[in-house]
Amino acid sequence: MHLGGRQNNECGTKWQQKHCHYFALSEMKIYLGGFIVMFVFMALLLRSKVLDGPLMRPYFDALGSQFSPSLPLANNSVENNVQRSYEPVRQTEIPRDLPVMQLVLPYLKYSVEESAIVSLWKHLTPILSRSDLFPEAKRGVEESENTWKKIIEERKNRTLHKDNVFGNKTAEKQCPYSVSYLNNTFKGSLSVELGIPCGLVVDSSITIVGMPWGAEMNFAIELLGPKFPGQPNPSIVLHFNARLQGDQITDDPVIVQNTWTLESDWGDEERCPNPDSASRKVDGLDTCTDQVGKAVIRKKDNNLKGPVIGDNRSWFPFINGLPFAATLWAGWEGFHMTVNGKHVTSFEYRQNLKPSLVNAVRLKGSVRPISVFATGLPSSEDITQVDLKFLKAPPFVRKQRNELFVGVFSTGNNFDRRMAVRRSWMQYDAVRSGNVTVRFFVGQHANEQVNKEILREAVTYGDIQLMPFVDYYNLITIKTIAICIFGTEMLRSKYIMKTDDDTFVRIDEILSTLSRTKDKGVLYGMIEFDSEPNRDPNDKWFISTEEWPNATYPPWAHGPGYVISRDIAKFVVQGHRDRSLKLFKLEDVSMGVWIEEYKKQNHDVNYLSDNNFNNIGCNDGYIIAHYQNPKHMACLWGKLREEAGASCCND
Repeated sequence: MHLGGRQNNECGTKWQQKHCHYFALSEMKIYLGGFIVMFVFMALLLRSKVLDGPLMRPYFDALGSQFSPSLPLANNSVENNVQRSYEPVRQTEIPRDLPVMQLVLPYLKYSVEESAIVSLWKHLTPILSRSDLFPEAKRGVEESENTWKKIIEERKNRTLHKDNVFGNKTAEKQCPYSVSYLNNTFKGSLSVELGIPCGLVVDSSITIVGMPWGAEMNFAIELLGPKFPGQPNPSIVLHFNARLQGDQITDDPVIVQNTWTLESDWGDEERCPNPDSASRKVDGLDTCTDQVGKAVIRKKDNNLKGPVIGDNRSWFPFINGLPFAATLWAGWEGFHMTVNGKHVTSFEYRQNLKPSLVNAVRLKGSVRPISVFATGLPSSEDITQVDLKFLKAPPFVRKQRNELFVGVFSTGNNFDRRMAVRRSWMQYDAVRSGNVTVRFFVGQHANEQVNKEILREAVTYGDIQLMPFVDYYNLITIKTIAICIFGTEMLRSKYIMKTDDDTFVRIDEILSTLSRTKDKGVLYGMIEFDSEPNRDPNDKWFISTEEWPNATYPPWAHGPGYVISRDIAKFVVQGHRDRSLKLFKLEDVSMGVWIEEYKKQNHDVNYLSDNNFNNIGCNDGYIIAHYQNPKHMACLWGKLREEAGASCCND
């Protein structure tokens, strides 16, 4: 319009018309040139801001690894380096799915029930891809992948017989309550090994009847763990060695207990008797009973059979040539040995060597085995005998809003504990209605049969979230993050609670308290406000100065049960995705550390401490009660239904 108007008004003569055309063309070139310059400038700016930015860089890095490194998109230009030096951009990795996820997720995606079991795996990719992840994580994920390969291969084979490994409700029961070995002949080898199909749990016991025999007078009872690929021998969860003639340290009879793994070799042995060490307690029992090695004086008795009258001998539970009945049982804190009805030793569980890992018991050395009987073993229930209407988890819609999400830590072979929870406090009306949602967070197991049972249980009850790793203690911090993810992204819960499968939770009392408090910045539980790190390297809770240099921890709530508000849970999830929060192996202290970082973002925190969150055992008036076995769970629930109040069911 402008050019046309100029030609009409100013170019009257032919000479003027001729030069006006030149002027018009020149002006068009100027405008066009300016437009091209502006376009090139914007393109370069867009390239520097977007193509070299954190969103696109991982994709070009991937292209650069597949094609020639001399491509223009490769990160080798001086111009790019100059740009980043003036305007540094924080690199945000877009991690790829772990191999176990690439294997399993496509395989399960066609089944709604089965895919729901692993619905959190994608969300955990950024956390499990961290370079500062615990050493056990890589091992746990690799073992999970190997386990899934076996399960999927077996499922493919069973497809020919139309047998669903995950959901078959009539499959043969492979986790029996008891197993036994009987040898009345004393023929063959002096050693024996009895398989434990699905590990041990609290109160599981193994009774061995045998007789020390032979010149060596040295025998051992061993609990064997799993044997992993490339590992010549299985780990030894417990080595109980009776040396009737002593050893290099003493000439007196002695019991030596220890553990062995390929990574750590033999641990620090514990001796009984050991006068150089103070007696410790495990589950309230002495690590070595005082009478071992003490003098036993027989009074004069004409009818007495045994040592000569007045003989002064040291007492030892095993005697060469005399039968014994030894019962080894699993407690909350360790293994306990009883011989001929008398407590002899206790041995505290060592890290990553828990009773759930036991695959077999082995009796070896100078001993004649008579019988071995294991009972109280983890055993999944016969699903055909269960009324699923009352036990199957209520369905929910993703992003559904509710008052409380409860994530329950559970180990794979704790079948009876999960059933006890389903039959007790998961029967609260608030849970059955969906206002409170409960899920078990279960890592995979080193035992292949246990994993099959877990999968069948998960499909049946719909309340298990399976983790993409084999359970190791340090990885429970990852479970804590997973609980926060579920409560904020799978659901939109107002509050998120973490608890354990041996904890009875009074849902009604927790909801009542939360209804009277703010809905932001809440930590509710039994809170420690000024605790110190354990600096004893021999203690299982040991924390080095490299792990935590400060003299005290920030406030934290004991792990058997605590509640946080949604805003804190969201902060935890985002902080681990962008890696601004530190991983810490003590999961309950971790939450306190993360909340301290939340406070530094100018947020207020409402610490609600209540001593009725019983972290050890049960006291009347409890809100939660820890260390409750299935019998206690049923008893506590029965008392509440009978309106007998929050009174305990201690033995």
